[in-house]
Amino acid sequence: MAENTGAGSTAVEQVETPAGTARVTWHRAPRPRLLLALGHGAGGGIDARDLVALAAALPAHGVSVALVEQPWRVAGRKVAPAPRTLDTGWRGLWPALAAEGPPVVAGGRSAGARVACRTATELGAAAVLALSFPLHPPGRPEKSRADELLGAGVPTLVVQGGNDPFGRPAEFPEGDHRLVEVPAADHGFAVPKRSATTPGRVLEIITEAVVTWTGSLH
Repeated sequence: MAENTGAGSTAVEQVETPAGTARVTWHRAPRPRLLLALGHGAGGGIDARDLVALAAALPAHGVSVALVEQPWRVAGRKVAPAPRTLDTGWRGLWPALAAEGPPVVAGGRSAGARVACRTATELGAAAVLALSFPLHPPGRPEKSRADELLGAGVPTLVVQGGNDPFGRPAEFPEGDHRLVEVPAADHGFAVPKRSATTPGRVLEIITEAVVTWTGSLH
């Protein structure tokens, strides 16, 4: 059961899932050819700068964006549940995404990227966008999650900070995915003040990479 509010190209929808009530904030393109669904990480919400920037930029390129808030965030809890519960919430709202019509690209940042990779094949995602994929816990490279990324089974774009303690670009395994590095950026795509890459340029790199990649999807 869903309830819509809002008008025009932006709307908010509550979606009931087996894991609880999820919330989708729609940024619809006038004539969409793709829908990009973006989940948040375990430590933040859909107000992350990269998610906001993509929601603002992509509709002009024919890609609608759905910013997805997992039930635990909607309920006001501060700690993310187990991965299987995150997957249950994502599966439960997928029919609302598919009902829009265009092919759905599953995506997210950090934990949201893991969810997208784990469920892409079973849900019929057209592709996966992984922002700040947490390849391993900081300082624990032996606890690799590469199998999740490599098992996505669909075209995948990884956008990764060059100084991400959860996995720097050079640590990523070879595989059937593209990787775009954001120079000097950390897990939240923040850069040091001394960096030659400005915060504004960071968002340009991310949006340009995703616009180009989504334009190549058929």
